[in-house]
Amino acid sequence: MASAANALRLCLRTTSQTQSLRAPASAVVASTSRSFSATPAQCGKNYIDRLRKRRKNKEHGQNEVEYEYEQNFNNPGEYFDYVARESQKEYPKVSKEEVKLAETLRGDWDALQQDQRYELGQRRKTISAQAADLRRPVKAKRDSFWNEEEQDSEYITEEIGEDDFEEDDIMAMGHGKLEEHREFREYARIAVWEMPLLAQFAKKFEPPAQDQVLRFRYTSYMGEFHPADRKVVVEFCPTDIQGLTQVQREKLMKLAGPRYNPEKKVIKMSCERFEHQAQNKRYLGDLVQKMIEAAKDPTDTFADIPLDTRHHKFTVKPKFPKEWYLTPERKAQLEAERKEMMRIDQTKRLNGALVDGVLAIEAAKAAGMEAEAVMIPRGQAPPGRR
Repeated sequence: MASAANALRLCLRTTSQTQSLRAPASAVVASTSRSFSATPAQCGKNYIDRLRKRRKNKEHGQNEVEYEYEQNFNNPGEYFDYVARESQKEYPKVSKEEVKLAETLRGDWDALQQDQRYELGQRRKTISAQAADLRRPVKAKRDSFWNEEEQDSEYITEEIGEDDFEEDDIMAMGHGKLEEHREFREYARIAVWEMPLLAQFAKKFEPPAQDQVLRFRYTSYMGEFHPADRKVVVEFCPTDIQGLTQVQREKLMKLAGPRYNPEKKVIKMSCERFEHQAQNKRYLGDLVQKMIEAAKDPTDTFADIPLDTRHHKFTVKPKFPKEWYLTPERKAQLEAERKEMMRIDQTKRLNGALVDGVLAIEAAKAAGMEAEAVMIPRGQAPPGRR
């Protein structure tokens, strides 16, 4: 048989593990394995009874959930007492082998002196204090800046206390205002430092040639994705297309239908059925080419069909009547009247009869004229007046 010191050393090593003596109080964990062999015995009659009961519950549709109530033992003696109490129950939580080992070690524990027990207790406290940092959950450091001290990015979290307002920050509206200022400053920096660099890519404007009759228009949302940015619009004037006779131009207008504007004499078409702008532009180019080929077809010139303009609403813009224009005689008369008025004012100014409004106001301010007294009924005077 081993000596008492070796037995107690083995017992202390067993009870000083991370999941042993220092466990959180009232910790409830659904588990099938328990510390200190607290699970039902995995052998013998108790284990067989457990299997039978579990099979019976499964047949009746009941699920057995086992809970773990971890105990907190201050010394090995308390653990031995716990094993002894459990062995007396009808369904003990410890096996027979554990009970025999506990009874053997209990004798060695009782043989120790009081100072030896105290030394073992202090050693247990030291081990528990050293292992406390390992059990303590990792908390986010509030005084850190962008988690620079953290080596592993997986441990960077803002879930702990992220909703706590500690009165050391501005509200969400203030942050929104600061974000708006940051956006303004960003565009200001672009305008100062980056936009001038685009001057080297500037090209001299060249008007389109006579054979470039198609005018394409695109829609852009400044780099952002939008369903409408695929749309392409093309405009052209039938009279600008070379190689067409007057009959063919009229036929082209009739083929365009409601897309022809009789006021501007322009055909306008658009396409957005495809995903990209280049595809829609190619489709419009092919469509215009087919319309020109159909207009050149001499089989049917549509000469017996009039040009339908009912789709367009003509707007009449009133113009200033020419009869109301000023005649040269009327202009000369108004100019003579203005000169006569200026001559009269100059004469009054020299004689001192012309009143200068600015000087009159300045003189009134300098004299400190008081406001004229007004009769006020009794009891209706404003506060402060007697």
